[in-house]
Amino acid sequence: MGKVENVMAQIAGSVADPDADFSLPGWIYSDPEFHALELERIFRPSWQIVCHVSEVAAPGDYRTIDYCGESVVVIRGDDGAVRAFTNVCRHRAMRLVEGPSGCTKKLVCPYHAWVYETDGRLTGVPNRREYPALKLEENGLVAVAVEVWHGFVFVRLEDGGFPSVGEMMAPFEDEIAPYRLAEMQPMGDVRLRPRDVNWKNVGDNYSDNLHIPVAHDGLTRLVGKSYRIEAHGWADRLYGDVEKSGRQNFWERFYSAHMPRVEHLSDEVHGRWLYYKLWPNMAFDIYADQIDFMQWLPVSATECLLREVAYCLPDSRREMKLVRYANWRINRVVNAEDTWLISRVQQGMASKSYGVGPLAESEVCLRSFAKKIRTLIPEARLPFAPPPGWSAR
Repeated sequence: MGKVENVMAQIAGSVADPDADFSLPGWIYSDPEFHALELERIFRPSWQIVCHVSEVAAPGDYRTIDYCGESVVVIRGDDGAVRAFTNVCRHRAMRLVEGPSGCTKKLVCPYHAWVYETDGRLTGVPNRREYPALKLEENGLVAVAVEVWHGFVFVRLEDGGFPSVGEMMAPFEDEIAPYRLAEMQPMGDVRLRPRDVNWKNVGDNYSDNLHIPVAHDGLTRLVGKSYRIEAHGWADRLYGDVEKSGRQNFWERFYSAHMPRVEHLSDEVHGRWLYYKLWPNMAFDIYADQIDFMQWLPVSATECLLREVAYCLPDSRREMKLVRYANWRINRVVNAEDTWLISRVQQGMASKSYGVGPLAESEVCLRSFAKKIRTLIPEARLPFAPPPGWSAR
């Protein structure tokens, strides 16, 4: 068994984590050397969501994502297939397309006009005879692995042994299937929100169950004491059931009282707010009226970028439009509260007085995530930062 396979077996298996009762140490939330190892061992081999197939519906439609110092373009080919390539010309490394989206018949380099087909083939080079070593068939765009799961397009820069999105989400297939995710349409453009926090702080907060009744008054009024979290290997499941209460504010009461019937969903699902957090940095928020995805991409040891967008099935009913608006109003407050929380936690992580903190038995998602990080980068077991240069040694 190779090193990668051995690490994956430790994570997925029943090997006990000797540090299971403690959080990850504060120093790894701001250390540049640890950040560099995360990019190499966690992010380059992991699957990252880019878009929905409906956003690359026609030949030539493309979407881009930038992370780990790479730019990736997902494009629908003339043959109907969805492919991904590094957004780099094979001549002088010029970026081929700019911006988050577009449509093109061919990918033409704006530097020297090299021409690539939508399937990545190099078919045009001005003054081709001036390149004695050039072979068109060997200089097509560099392909990036693609996975389409329930209509959502994911890419992976390199293979590191992590499971596919389908494998991560397999335990929830029966629960997800009725929502008809593949048929959904975007409700707007991707929102990009920079945050001055380490990417792990966003994910930790998402999986944290104990802060809900303390810091989210509105969410607590909406789901009461029904909020639960579960760790399932490479994905976490979180949920709460909406209830009606005289303590709720206007939009909370409106949402709980006016959610219209969605025929393909069960009565139980209508009142459930369902969340999935996928390894290492993605989440789906699933409601009867719409779904959202959120992704937190590392920018530096103390910065990340949130990518968010909402999707829904076509529904022209006035009450559905109002319920979706109520959903946005409620979650806008929750997001603001979380932003305040993670920014303060990031500040606290920088204190030399903080090493690790104890984890409650109920904090199963934080325990699961910490085990993965400690297995992939064993230095995460150190409560305080080692001397600079530790990663080279």
